[in-house]
Amino acid sequence: MFHKIMVPVDLAHLDVIEPALEKVADLARHYDAEVCYVGVTSNAPSSVARTPQEYAQKLEAFAKERAEAHGQPVSTKTINSPDVIADLDDILIKAIDEVGADLVVMPTHPPKHLDVIMPSHGGKVASHTKASVFLIRPSDA
Repeated sequence: MFHKIMVPVDLAHLDVIEPALEKVADLARHYDAEVCYVGVTSNAPSSVARTPQEYAQKLEAFAKERAEAHGQPVSTKTINSPDVIADLDDILIKAIDEVGADLVVMPTHPPKHLDVIMPSHGGKVASHTKASVFLIRPSDA
């Protein structure tokens, strides 16, 4: 049913997205699907990497480590943005077509009243793509 699963990854918060990563591994094995880890970074140095090139290398290393854990093929896509926060939703929507994903798995937070003003990334992505979108809530939700 699914051939390529796209997973947006924030390398600075892997502990927070680990539950989603576990579900991705399970889905990839079940559907014999490739997993494409997508990371969005800026030119500005961050706690993860000093340059977009260093970020891409770290994303590659992360993907290789995950492939060893779940045994499915992996790929990566690093996207550079001058304003990651403002552009994230549009970048992810565009990346779905660029990588050819038919499923997107994203971690998300429990619904809050603030969502009326600022909708979740997953909600916007789901409403602007033909790919299926699976939102993973935190374990304690």
